[in-house]
Amino acid sequence: MTQQLIREFTKDQLKTLRVDVRPGDVVRVQQKIKEGDKFRTQAFEGTVIAVKHGTGINATFTVRKVTDGYGVERVFPFHSPMIEKIQMIKRANVRRAKLYYIRNLAKRDIRKKMKQLRVAPITAPIAEE
Repeated sequence: MTQQLIREFTKDQLKTLRVDVRPGDVVRVQQKIKEGDKFRTQAFEGTVIAVKHGTGINATFTVRKVTDGYGVERVFPFHSPMIEKIQMIKRANVRRAKLYYIRNLAKRDIRKKMKQLRVAPITAPIAEE
C-alpha cells in the first residue's frame, strides 16, 4: 500500500525524455542556477563515473572533471527540474560499472583505460513544459 502511494505521488514528477547516460561517457549538463530573482544556465562538462538508483525518482549520475589540477565531482538527479538538458559529447567502452578508480589516475592513464567510440553529439532536452 505504501509503495503504491509513493508511485502515484511521484508519477507526475518523472521526466520522460532522457539521454542514455553510461559510465565513461563525456557529457555536458546544462543546469539552471538561481541568482537573486533571476535564473541563468550553467554548463558542467565531465566524465560520468557512476549511475545509481535505477530509473526511478531517485536515479542519479555522478560527473567528474578536473579544473586547475583539482578534481570536482557533482551528483545530478535525472529527474531534477533544475536540469535543462544533457548533451552527449563522447562515448567510451569501459569494463566497470563504477569508475571510482580514475580519481587516482593521471589523464594520460585514463585515456588508455577508456576505448573511445566516435559518436555524434546527442542533445536531448530533459525539461517538459
